[in-house]
Amino acid sequence: MDRRTALKLLGAATLVAGTSVPRDARAAEVIKIGTLAPAASPWGQVFKVWAESVSKKTDGRVELQFFYNGQQGDEGAMVGKMKAGQLDGAFVSSVGLSKIYKPLLALQMPGLFRTWAKLDAARDALNDDHEKGVKDAGFKVLGWSDIGAARMMSKGGVVRTPDDVKGKKPYVWRDSVIDPMLFQVIGGVTSVPLNVPEVLPNLNTGAINVVTAPSLLSEQLQWASKLDTIVDDISSCDVGGLVMVSKRFDALAADLRAIVLETGRTAAAALTKRIRNEDDAAFARMKGKMKVVTLTVEEKAKWDAVYKQVRQKLAQGTFSPELVTKLETLAK
Repeated sequence: MDRRTALKLLGAATLVAGTSVPRDARAAEVIKIGTLAPAASPWGQVFKVWAESVSKKTDGRVELQFFYNGQQGDEGAMVGKMKAGQLDGAFVSSVGLSKIYKPLLALQMPGLFRTWAKLDAARDALNDDHEKGVKDAGFKVLGWSDIGAARMMSKGGVVRTPDDVKGKKPYVWRDSVIDPMLFQVIGGVTSVPLNVPEVLPNLNTGAINVVTAPSLLSEQLQWASKLDTIVDDISSCDVGGLVMVSKRFDALAADLRAIVLETGRTAAAALTKRIRNEDDAAFARMKGKMKVVTLTVEEKAKWDAVYKQVRQKLAQGTFSPELVTKLETLAK
């Protein structure tokens, strides 16, 4: 989706919310939003269009101020700042969303949703529960979006089976409860917990040599250039969302709330389509630069057995058994 099309979409959305809001003597409402995405990334490009649209349709009464590239810290830190009133909103992955409502992270359990169609159906089925959980935690969902299809990448050795990870140094997101469980189930693996901004320096030094992440994200954060092998099998379809502190959102005038909400939902929808397409394109580029590993049926079965054990362990306290069972049913 190009800039002109995105602007048209956002402009159309504001027709639902109402026409432009006349300027008055009040100062602009500045809404501070954090994200790990770089400003020049596809996420950043859509956010800039969204900010321009909101400013135009409110006649300058609302300004969306974005803090890119983890300027406000990792996602856990951003959620903490929102709860403390230091940040108004954020675009975060399911890991960040789990700091608001933990069941959202269950969508990212490995081996569960490997196609966007299956993920969409599950997210739609649980949407009411998710929005209520986020609302009860004091936040407002402006829109759901995506991060990309996660694949395992490595340097200095091919990873075909769970046993191949042993002896390597895989990165795990410090804020995630799922990543450490995976390597715990595999056993004999010393994983390295890091926040997202710490990954690139540790790739540079060789402190980590295995990363599981979407192709587009890996490109944008410069991780891909430090790795030489990628598995073409998808372990999860990673999602995210635009959220805002409810008190801050509710403090806006009704007409401004309507514009922020409608354009936010349109921005999230635009991101969903664009990120999926660009993630596919990033994977295609990486296949031309890296060694591509296609797993055999037997190798896939070994990973599936590990993934099932991970989900079983997560159902013993991290997530409810009922939620895990429901998601596994939706994934069939």
